[in-house]
Amino acid sequence: MTALSLAPATRFDAPQRLIAQTPPEERGLTRDGVRLLVATDTGVTHAHFRDLPAYLRAGDLVVVNNSATMAAQVDGTLAGRGPVVVHAASRLDPMTWVVEVRTAPDAARAVLDLRPGEVVELADGVRLDLVAPHPRIDSSPTGRGNRLWRVRVVGPHLLEQHLQRHGRPIAYGYLDHRYPLAAYQTVFATRPGSAEMPSAARPFTPELVARLVAAGVGVTAVTLHAGVSSQEAGEAPATEWFEVPADTADLVTATRARGGRVVAVGTTVTRALESAVQADGTVHAVSGWTDRVVSRAAPPRVVDGLVTGWHDPDASHLLLVEAVAGPALAQRAYDAAVAGGYLWHEFGDAALLLPAHHRA
Repeated sequence: MTALSLAPATRFDAPQRLIAQTPPEERGLTRDGVRLLVATDTGVTHAHFRDLPAYLRAGDLVVVNNSATMAAQVDGTLAGRGPVVVHAASRLDPMTWVVEVRTAPDAARAVLDLRPGEVVELADGVRLDLVAPHPRIDSSPTGRGNRLWRVRVVGPHLLEQHLQRHGRPIAYGYLDHRYPLAAYQTVFATRPGSAEMPSAARPFTPELVARLVAAGVGVTAVTLHAGVSSQEAGEAPATEWFEVPADTADLVTATRARGGRVVAVGTTVTRALESAVQADGTVHAVSGWTDRVVSRAAPPRVVDGLVTGWHDPDASHLLLVEAVAGPALAQRAYDAAVAGGYLWHEFGDAALLLPAHHRA
């Protein structure tokens, strides 16, 4: 994990009252019944997510993430210290994982004073031996300690098996209580691997997808297995595994060639697509690990619009939002969202950002 050299320009206060503590279904809404703020260079419109087709046009392409969420949170004991909560961020190989160790019981804070050689004991005789910070760096980006660690899994079961038996979805203290794994899956989820839900796609329903296609809007998928979203202020996102298949790469190239807009559903999709852009500006089929950080200093080359949730101040995701939308449009959207009482986080409301600087 490296430090960011650029801070988000967008400034706002997100009151605690704007945190979505429950899924919309628990609030009497359908998934596509959450609010949708549509921000363009000509103004801001307040709608609902089911209205999305009205703000796109025939020939546009919506790109979604088909990664499915794992039950990646599990309880453990930090040897000699006491109870902790472990977040399994990503698998490097069957016996090597990247994890985050957080305080028990509600994972409120990262444990930042860990050292190589320490051990986290899990149930059923499984243990995690801390090997080194991930990635290997000379100093911690938090200034206080390293948040992500590479661990060696030791014991009678693989960590995947342990998570299937004992794991639960990653959740933080702002939720009113725990929800089942199904609440953290999108309708596109077919490839397990995300530590946390690619939540920008959560409001989609099969019916909404059918309406988009009927309106001439293409829908295609990439895969990016999202890591943990609990970055400290100033941290860049960790490396993540992704795949852009050949059919999606061809659709993106064809859409841009005929003047359509490529609308990414979430920061994960934006990162995946921009990691597959070649020197000539076309997108090719590719898979592997990406450390691409989309920002104003390294702007997107193929993504024209963004469907997204609402991110906390100083989050690295805001750099990507500003890079796609432009700082002025991003600020206008966040100001309107705070004033309008839009809900934050994975079960909250959504935005559609469509800047005029479309790269036809």
